[in-house]
Amino acid sequence: MNHHAGRLHKRERPAFFFCSVRFPATDTIWIEVGPLPNCSSSPTSARSDRVAQRASARYIYGGLALYRARTGQSETLTVNPSSIDLSVQLGSLRLANPILVASGTFGYAREMERLVDLSRLGGIVPKTITPLPRAGNAPWRTVETAAGMLNSIGLDNDGIEAFIAHHLPYLASLAAPAIVSIAGHDLAEFETMAARLDGLPGVAALELNVSCPNVSGGVDFGIDPEMCRRVVASVRRATSLPILAKLTPNVANIGQIAKAAEEGGADAISAVNTCLGMAVDWKKRKCLLGNGMGGLSGPAIKPIALRAVYQVAQAVTIPVVGIGGIATLDDVMEFLVAGASAVQIGTANFYNPTATMAILDALPAALGQLGATSVSDIVGTLQFKQASPAAAVTP
Repeated sequence: MNHHAGRLHKRERPAFFFCSVRFPATDTIWIEVGPLPNCSSSPTSARSDRVAQRASARYIYGGLALYRARTGQSETLTVNPSSIDLSVQLGSLRLANPILVASGTFGYAREMERLVDLSRLGGIVPKTITPLPRAGNAPWRTVETAAGMLNSIGLDNDGIEAFIAHHLPYLASLAAPAIVSIAGHDLAEFETMAARLDGLPGVAALELNVSCPNVSGGVDFGIDPEMCRRVVASVRRATSLPILAKLTPNVANIGQIAKAAEEGGADAISAVNTCLGMAVDWKKRKCLLGNGMGGLSGPAIKPIALRAVYQVAQAVTIPVVGIGGIATLDDVMEFLVAGASAVQIGTANFYNPTATMAILDALPAALGQLGATSVSDIVGTLQFKQASPAAAVTP
């Protein structure tokens, strides 16, 4: 429910909070949400169970209390939001909170400074850089889809030296740590770039882009476990910076790739990059993207990303950073519960540049609703019971 679309009322000292919620397709209904302090509780009820399961309301009574109406249960905010520890640890890198922005969706941060309070972000992952300048792919480079977008930018950038000279000084001036995304064609390029960035002011960590579907060979290091292990190990030898390995979802067993990255020395896994897709003009019988195929991102890939994060978290002992279709507080909470220690907001930055700020505003109360005193309290707490195979039918 959109909180702005509902009206909340209180009856005179009832045994329960009541809320009046108006949905576009329904009449106003009264829903019992939760017991008042010092009042006896009874099962939550509503005139419409279907609507009650969708309803949520905010109520202030002697301090913040957040309740969500669901059939058969009441949920209360049991922890003061101001006392919740939002910090997360990725190897030796400590972040003030788990909300980061993803590479390729936030420029080099300067472009967003008038829209976003950059100091509040847990981290910034600027646009991927390569050893030499790249012109990128031919247009079209982006195509909007029903639930997201396809992009085929092709790692367009001015190269590492231009980044160090023109973008890094600004990033170094920000409170939010910069996790620099790098991509190379071979082990030597990855290693050389890591060594060049090692120790430079403003570089808090490296994210290895071994999963870009928009350039030739862009996913080679991310689809073979041994190649992934080798590239991470190569970078590990060249730098003391924390390393995040960004993986592709376009593999059969992402857990196996993640484990290889961990064995190579990665401090965290970023999961996932975009899903390979395409768009077609059937009248002209041509692909819309100049490169034919591109990376699908946005809400469409969220279920895939959630599954991948869960599988990676089960396969490794290092932290996981969730990426893919994350746009709201609920999205963030789902990824944390599934196993992510932090998340990156990507495509949402294009159509809702202040999404990160809204999420940060609401995150403490959401954690408090679960009784958590820190982000780590809920990471990987998903209650997942895999169904057993159906019993064989005897002929």
